Amino acid sequence: MVTLETPIEDVPKISKRIVPALKRLGIRTIRDLLFHFPARYDDFSNVKSIDDVVAGETVTIEGILKRISTGRTAHKRMALTEAVIEDETGRIKALWFNQPFLERNLKSGMAVRLSGKVSLGKSGPFLSSPVHEKIRDTTHVTRSTSDQEQGIHTGGLVPVYPETAGISSRWLRFLISSFLPLAAKLSDPLPVKMRENHTLPELRKALHDIHFPDTLDAAASAQRRFTFEELLLIQLHALKERSKLKQHTAPHIFNDIAAMKQFVASLPFALTDSQRKAIWEILTDIAKPIPMNRLLEGDVGSGKTIVSAAAAYMACQAGYQTAVMAPTEILARQHFATFQKILAPFDISVGLLTGSEKLTSGNAFNIVIGTHALIQKTVLFKKLGLIIIDEQHRFGVEQRAALITKHETHSKERDGSEKKVIPHFLSMTATPIPRTLALTIYGDLDLSLLDESPKSRKKIITQIVKPGEREKAYAFIQKEIAAGGQAFVVCPQIEIRDKRIENRGNLFDLPISNLQSLSSDVKAVKQEYEKLSKEIFPNLRIAMLHGKMKPKEKKEIMEHFKDHKLDILVSTSVIEVGVDVPNANIMVIEGAERFGLAQLHQFRGRVGRGEQQSYCILFPTEDGAVTRRLQAIVDAKNGFELAEYDLKIRGPGSMFGTEQWGISEIAKQALADVKLIQTVRNEAIALAKQDPTLANHPILHARLAELESAAHLE
Repeated sequence: MVTLETPIEDVPKISKRIVPALKRLGIRTIRDLLFHFPARYDDFSNVKSIDDVVAGETVTIEGILKRISTGRTAHKRMALTEAVIEDETGRIKALWFNQPFLERNLKSGMAVRLSGKVSLGKSGPFLSSPVHEKIRDTTHVTRSTSDQEQGIHTGGLVPVYPETAGISSRWLRFLISSFLPLAAKLSDPLPVKMRENHTLPELRKALHDIHFPDTLDAAASAQRRFTFEELLLIQLHALKERSKLKQHTAPHIFNDIAAMKQFVASLPFALTDSQRKAIWEILTDIAKPIPMNRLLEGDVGSGKTIVSAAAAYMACQAGYQTAVMAPTEILARQHFATFQKILAPFDISVGLLTGSEKLTSGNAFNIVIGTHALIQKTVLFKKLGLIIIDEQHRFGVEQRAALITKHETHSKERDGSEKKVIPHFLSMTATPIPRTLALTIYGDLDLSLLDESPKSRKKIITQIVKPGEREKAYAFIQKEIAAGGQAFVVCPQIEIRDKRIENRGNLFDLPISNLQSLSSDVKAVKQEYEKLSKEIFPNLRIAMLHGKMKPKEKKEIMEHFKDHKLDILVSTSVIEVGVDVPNANIMVIEGAERFGLAQLHQFRGRVGRGEQQSYCILFPTEDGAVTRRLQAIVDAKNGFELAEYDLKIRGPGSMFGTEQWGISEIAKQALADVKLIQTVRNEAIALAKQDPTLANHPILHARLAELESAAHLE
């Protein structure tokens, strides 16, 4: 007997040959199949008589198949299947390319329904590659087994699903329609009153309407219902994690105001108002006996490092150590140099631990800065009170948890019980996230925003340079370097091999089809280095940097660039974060349209750190590559404005790394709906107050437990 939990490989109706394809889509059980939602709908509701069809429109016709045959095209030798369909008003041809199997499936005399676009040929209008469906097998009075698909592929709103090689939307529609009756056994996790208050359909109706809606309004209502449920679960999880923190205790780091005034006075610049506010929020948190769990979010150049150094300084004053974890060795070294410089007036020791820099013990230092090497078993801390993680989305969930739990201890309570003592936790990100989205994704973290840059910094001038204007741009770069400046040149990949993309992770804004078609003329670091050093700027000092180099080699090149022994550094995206060269005032980005908005903004943030005017020059690969996205980089005043723009045009997906929270596609799109997010958040807070353990909502409790075990939610 097939149930919702039956593995797909055990279902007789599902062919063994499509099981691997279904699993690639994340479909492992019948339940997974029913919750594989459409990406969009084809509207085939325009039903017409054959005599009324007009070229250019999408129509649905019904008629009798008069004849069908398959031949070959004259030049490309592709299979061409041609059919003639007739109704009481006339006849029309239908053409399909490379689908010879249709001649076996469709026979003369069958009643069929076809949906597709009408094209105009030499002999009149015809249907180009229409979707087909049998209405009735005329040789039988009753419907045949093969006709069980009737009504789901043509006519009305037809769902189009996320697909993969070997499994089409047609297959998915057939399978889902076959097993949709099993949804009757599902219990709705949303409380009845909550559904009524927000006009949300019941689960079984929503499942039917999201797959086979009668109207777009019905589909939208079903999508909203599932989005509401998913966001509610995310918020409940966040509230649950917050309550867990209250069960633990943390080191008491006393807020020494006099010492903090001394720290601020030692800085060679004035703090911004947002920096002062963030420092106060952090110091207030770490003075409490409950572990701090705070996100410090700031645009590139907003001064996050200073804020984190202030927190580490206060921890040191209270007798506790601080661990600072960075995703790359370059960023770790940058933090090490910055912390040493900032804390130089005080008796505070700072250590560095990376893959190439080893420490025998963390005990000897007040502050230890490093990469993932910090979580090695050999690294021990004497009295760890504060953990700071930079760019936390770049670390796996297990890595972050390991750093925290590795250093937890226990304290005896008055009643004899034990409480876990875990360090305070400060996470930092330079990816600007709109506040509503941050509250959803980082729902279990308190939020501090650095939304202003130091007043002394000048706005970076950003310009798109088309291929025909390169010579002027090169002349401008030569002039700026002659005046004492330096330039970064960023390329999308290291080298070209048989037209394959070597670093797809940097090209996440492009659909897969575009990724596969990228031509071999994309600038590669080695080629760009050769061109610039020999042809364009033979008089300048140029070096290249990429991820395949050894750490020692990369370190040496970066030091030379920072010491102004080089004029131009040609690099891959390895310089996206953690490079601070105040004298560098030009950022050149080759193949700019191939990078995501977040990366482009990060690249631009590598310049503009000194007193001179800085520039960001975007080189698209061709004229047509000047898209809305690239123009947004030019127009946006800051990273937060850019993030809001990206959220509107693309949703949150790759810009903010929401994949690691297990958020579905429909929920991702809803993250741009501020009102819905706030509504769901209020419902979650009210529900958590009334029923903290969800004991009175067992179905919702089970759904939350299922989601927590299946996805990495944070």
